[in-house]
Amino acid sequence: MRDEFRADLQIVSQLLVDMAEGVRAAMRNATRALLTADRQSAESVIERDAEIDGLYRHVEERVCDLLARQAPVASDLRAMITALHVAADLERMGDLADHVAKTALRRHPSPAVPAELRPIFTDMSSIADRMGGKIAVVLAKPDADLAAELDRDDDAMDDLHKSLFGVLLGDDWPYGVETAIDATLLGRFYERFADHAVNAGEHVVYLITGETSPTGS
Repeated sequence: MRDEFRADLQIVSQLLVDMAEGVRAAMRNATRALLTADRQSAESVIERDAEIDGLYRHVEERVCDLLARQAPVASDLRAMITALHVAADLERMGDLADHVAKTALRRHPSPAVPAELRPIFTDMSSIADRMGGKIAVVLAKPDADLAAELDRDDDAMDDLHKSLFGVLLGDDWPYGVETAIDATLLGRFYERFADHAVNAGEHVVYLITGETSPTGS
C-alpha cells in the first residue's frame, strides 16, 4: 500500500513538471507572437491552453483520490496540499500566457507592441522564461535555495513593470490610448505570471521545510 501511495505521488509530481514546462513554453511562444506578429505561435498557445487545464484537473483528481483512499498524515498530506496549490498557480500562469497570445492575435497582422516597448517586453519574457524553468526544476527535484531565487527574479520583473509605466506615461507617447491600454494589460500579464511563479516556489519551500514565507506574494 505504501509503495502504491509513493508511486501515485510521483505521478502527481510528474504532472506538475509537465504543467510547468507547458506554461513556460506557452509564454515563450506568446511572446514570439506578440513581438513578431506570428499568428501560428499565438494560435498554438490558445489551442494548447486546454492541455494545461486538463493537467490541472488531472492533478486535482489524483490528489482527491489519494486523500480518499490513503488518509495521509504529516509530510504526505503536506505534499498533496502543496501539489494542489502549485497546480492552481501553474494553471493561472497558462491563462496569462493565453491572454498575451490573444492580444497578439487581436492586433495581427501588425505587431501588438510598438518598437519602443519591445526591449522591455523582451526582457520581461526572458525573466518569465527563467522563472518557468526554475519552477520545472524545483518540482522535479525540490530545492529550497533555487525556489527562493524566484523572489529576486520577481524583483527584476517588478522593475521592468515600473519602467514600462514610465514610457507609457511620458509626455512624448505617440501611439494613442488603445495601444497604451494594451501595453498596460500586457505588462500586468507578465508581472502576474512572475507572481504566480513566486507563489509556486514558496509552496515548494513549504513542502521541504514545513515553514511558510514570512511575507508571501
